[in-house]
Amino acid sequence: MATQKGAEKWKTKAWLDVKAPDILGNEVIGSVPAATPEAAVGRVLKVSLAWITHNANHSFLTVGLRINQALNNVATTQIDYLESQFSYLHSLIRRHSDAIYTYDALKSKDGGDVVVKLLITTRSKTPYSKRHAIRKELSLFLNEYLNSHTRDEFVKSLLANELQGEGMKRLSKIAPVSKFEIKRIELK
Repeated sequence: MATQKGAEKWKTKAWLDVKAPDILGNEVIGSVPAATPEAAVGRVLKVSLAWITHNANHSFLTVGLRINQALNNVATTQIDYLESQFSYLHSLIRRHSDAIYTYDALKSKDGGDVVVKLLITTRSKTPYSKRHAIRKELSLFLNEYLNSHTRDEFVKSLLANELQGEGMKRLSKIAPVSKFEIKRIELK
């Protein structure tokens, strides 16, 4: 009788408990199989943020957690990216309004690279000059904010909607803004 090689390999793998980063509560969020603990390092797990934080407001956000260390069958992670679901972002855009997409590659106070992709929606149609002014003001705001905050502080303020509130106040001086949403945040 023939033996299955795949089944034998699977039995030799160990299961590692995966812990969320300190920012997200440092609790076990799942398990991953690996032949050796070092083999799991570098994997990125895609998890719903609401599942980790137990906050319904985060139900449209997905977080990518990169395994950075594995010891004694426990793998620790760091945040690789935060991303909103496309269907949620698409539902925010209405007739007779504008969607302004932004892309900024910035450095944080602790020297880490941060790529910020945002979606701003206006309450009504907005002339190109005002949309350009919104993009410019948003880039200045994000640059100032990241120069005075670390990546962890930046993520905490995003999850608490503090950054969005401050941004809305600044951008509403240029044109009426209805939404200030995360499209994708990459922490490198």
